Amino acid sequence: MKIEYQNKNGNLNVTLEGRLDTISAPEFERIINANCGGIQALTIDCEKLVYISSAGLRVLLSAQKKMKGSMKLTNVCELVMEVFEMTGFADILVIE
Repeated sequence: MKIEYQNKNGNLNVTLEGRLDTISAPEFERIINANCGGIQALTIDCEKLVYISSAGLRVLLSAQKKMKGSMKLTNVCELVMEVFEMTGFADILVIE
């Protein structure tokens, strides 16, 4: 899993590449927790995310709850979108 992020002017932009699973979810959660203070918007680019497990879903839900501003996921591939739809996350998260 490769995670890149940039905190700029109250906007946190995160790019995920690979698999968001039990191995990589803690690192993703650490990045979100370390950078969510004072953030007005969180954008998570999922273009290169090929898999998400329940551990990854938990981190996304936790991030959604912590955000006082907006949070959105962009460029979600078909396989990951299927997981969001099957779990009901497609109704909870803002996905563009």
